[in-house]
Amino acid sequence: MATTRKSTTHWEGSLMEGSGTVSLDSSGVGTFDVTWPSRAEQANGRTSPEELLGAAHSTCFSMALSHGLSQAGTPPETVDTSAEVTFQPGTGITGVHLTVQARVPGISEEDFQRAAENAKANCPVSQALTGTKITLSAELAG
Repeated sequence: MATTRKSTTHWEGSLMEGSGTVSLDSSGVGTFDVTWPSRAEQANGRTSPEELLGAAHSTCFSMALSHGLSQAGTPPETVDTSAEVTFQPGTGITGVHLTVQARVPGISEEDFQRAAENAKANCPVSQALTGTKITLSAELAG
């Protein structure tokens, strides 16, 4: 069954001087301030589309990796993923770098790397970002 999630942004003013809020409507977990400087310069307590995209990507990747490992008979104890989304003003999003460290008993390094690459290629957020360079650093914790 398909699901739909909703977020809403309210913006006031011009791009450079204006500001807005983005709310996570479906979950109701919060409303966050956003400005151009928080996107192109320093966050200063505000978020950006790239940070929100990174949150979505790191979550999706972690879920996909956990599922793939479990399906292969080596469920993870832990999966910790960060996503660094690079934004270049005037160009746009130029890349995403995923970094994952996982504790997976009974798996070889080779099988772990294969599972991580598969999750990177096949998680729905990665698929939605086709055309964006996505790199990966995967570390199997001992």
